[in-house]
Amino acid sequence: MSEKYEKLPLEPFFKTIDELQPKFIERLQKAIAIPSVSSDESLRPKVVEMAHFLVGELESLGFTDIQLKDLGTQPPPVQDANLQLPPIVLGRYGQDPKKKTVLVYGHYDVQPALKDDGWSTEPFDMHYDKANGILYGRGSTDDKGPVMGWLNVIEAHRKLGWELPVNLVVCFEGMEESGSLGLDELVAKEAKQYFKNVDQVTISDNYWLGTTKPVLTYGLRGCNYYQIIVKGPGADLHSGIFGGIIAEPMTDLVKIMSTLVDGKGKIQIPGVYDMVAPLTEKEDKLYDNIDFSVDELNAAAGSDTALHQNKRDILKHRWRYPSLSLHGIEGAFSGAGAKTVIPSKVVGKFSIRTVPNIDLAKLDQLVFKHINEEFAKLNSPNEFKVELIHDGNYWVSDPFNESFQAAAKATEDVWNIVPDFTREGGSIPITLTFEKELGVDVLLLPMGRGDDGAHSINEKLDVSNYINGCKTLGGFLHYYGKS
Repeated sequence: MSEKYEKLPLEPFFKTIDELQPKFIERLQKAIAIPSVSSDESLRPKVVEMAHFLVGELESLGFTDIQLKDLGTQPPPVQDANLQLPPIVLGRYGQDPKKKTVLVYGHYDVQPALKDDGWSTEPFDMHYDKANGILYGRGSTDDKGPVMGWLNVIEAHRKLGWELPVNLVVCFEGMEESGSLGLDELVAKEAKQYFKNVDQVTISDNYWLGTTKPVLTYGLRGCNYYQIIVKGPGADLHSGIFGGIIAEPMTDLVKIMSTLVDGKGKIQIPGVYDMVAPLTEKEDKLYDNIDFSVDELNAAAGSDTALHQNKRDILKHRWRYPSLSLHGIEGAFSGAGAKTVIPSKVVGKFSIRTVPNIDLAKLDQLVFKHINEEFAKLNSPNEFKVELIHDGNYWVSDPFNESFQAAAKATEDVWNIVPDFTREGGSIPITLTFEKELGVDVLLLPMGRGDDGAHSINEKLDVSNYINGCKTLGGFLHYYGKS
């Protein structure tokens, strides 16, 4: 979006956000203080507490038709058979038929975090590093910062006495970090009800590519997750007694997993690359101006181990080519020390990140065929099975549509720079659900930076990204409302 655009008179709004900065930081601090870890059953009451915290915030800001949507009991595997899923929080701000309606999605659950994991400060006690302008805490960037950002936008409008340029519908869930259980069904059910007049969906649950230049994201890879199960003896055995005289499941599994991907990251399963969409000239040009370097990749990885040495190759392999990663082996000895056990059953986990135009069902067939053939070559007496655990399709949008152009104007207005148009290597499955069920465009409008450490220790959000992010979210609503 480099051609000149007509700037909207948003300075009073931006100034108000600056004035409210202390209050906005305090709001985020309160949100971070609630350890809403969805994967920890013992913390489920805290996830529910976070939902009620949001309801309180929405009520104080003048939202109407606020609903807590009950999703029922969590399906197995669970320790507590009666474990209830956390509710989805819905709310409206404005119902003017003359205005467009934007649905904003975010999640209020977070990844697990303990100080003992290596955090410099307590993960659920927000640490404000004033010298460097950084807010540390679990959920600061993923996704409590952006969720609070939308609330801050409303508060700034109210303080100014400005009308919101669009009708806003919020949809906040509490299971995003645990597979978004129940969300797809809710969106489908509410498509013609609560979400009936939605014109556009905006998601702020991703990040800039680097640390200095804002981006807008128009594509995501999908993810198919598989497991390989190899079962042998009836119980774990002593290698001094049974080593060399029984077929060991771990040996079979390691041999099979070694056939999936080579040391250069190339997938070894025949037929996968044949499905990948060819690179067009127009798509290739989008890589020209993107601000990224091998140094940034190495800094983010914490090592000098990049497989590609130039920007274009790195980004294409992260965004538009598939990848296969080996994640772990369940049932194997993984503690410290030297335990001489032969595991009786091992489960190898791996995933494939999918891209246009990979057909998921065809991919499953190729994966199963390859692994079954490799196991057959071993002539092993062990029991063997390969299965799909879950899948999520890739998503790609048109970076030249109305939503993206409005977001580009807002970003340029706030940051004084034309944003990069990027794709992401990760997955946000709900993007596809909203697009399919509501039949509208989805925009990914990130707040945080590429070095925020979303699922890592010392997760952070720069104050400048939090405050300018609020300006960008609000600015987007104005430019989109006028488009």
